[in-house]
Amino acid sequence: MMDLEQHFPFVIPHSKRAMMMQKYRVVFMGTPEFAVPSLKVLAEDGRYEVVGVFTQPDRPAGRGNRLTACPVKQFAEAHGLPVYQFERIRRPEGVETLAALAPDVVVTAAFGQILTQQILDIPAHGTVNVHASLLPQYRGSAPINWCILMGEQVSGV
Repeated sequence: MMDLEQHFPFVIPHSKRAMMMQKYRVVFMGTPEFAVPSLKVLAEDGRYEVVGVFTQPDRPAGRGNRLTACPVKQFAEAHGLPVYQFERIRRPEGVETLAALAPDVVVTAAFGQILTQQILDIPAHGTVNVHASLLPQYRGSAPINWCILMGEQVSGV
């Protein structure tokens, strides 16, 4: 039987973690509204310290084509979380910034960029990906839509 605490210390039961008084350093990577609830839980749960939020750069939107911050950035800024925006996180400046944050774990949710092995190797306890479908089915930009269109009776996050 696998010892979860040894391999995944960030899943230690709340009562034992409270006795340890250790907060896990979390970097969150996400962009759209779908990702905000995951970030909200991490930001509000006293067991975690969100040390950085990586999101897509602001993009032109609306009739005036004004630069608009994505929902994750808006939430992060409203809650005083540090925001990092790189066109490509896999470039040296993105990798160096992530490494400097020394995360225990990275949580991704609809980030919109491919994470290289170099990036995946940075967090001490790995990376967790929150996805809008039961992988490997319905990958891509519209997993919820495809579940509905295909008449799936069961789906999940």
